[in-house]
Amino acid sequence: MNFLARNAARATVRAIPRGSRRFAADATGGDYFAKRQALNNFSYLTYIAKASTELWRKISYYVAFPSIVLCMAWVYNVEHEHHAHEEHEKELHGGKLPEPPAYEYLNRRVKPFPWGNNSLFFKAEVRRRSV
Repeated sequence: MNFLARNAARATVRAIPRGSRRFAADATGGDYFAKRQALNNFSYLTYIAKASTELWRKISYYVAFPSIVLCMAWVYNVEHEHHAHEEHEKELHGGKLPEPPAYEYLNRRVKPFPWGNNSLFFKAEVRRRSV
């Protein structure tokens, strides 16, 4: 039964001449493409888009990139000073860094870690120092 109804609907639609079939946009006004073309040709929207693009390009080139370079230079300088200070401390103490003070509140562990006495990020050559 369903098959017969479907075939009858198809035959009815095919019988209608092609020129009389319309899309929903054509039935409700039909000028969708004309409105879209008018919006694309509207120079004010194009001006706003170009101005916004230029603004963010200038912010990127003249603010963001120089800021990144300045921050990189500052961090390099701080790390270089830190390395020089560590080398100076090693010279004063015979090639080794001095032991940090054994304060009772540092590295306080109530129970051991499941993977051993050290943390997951432990490096034997880098020790925690208190200043």
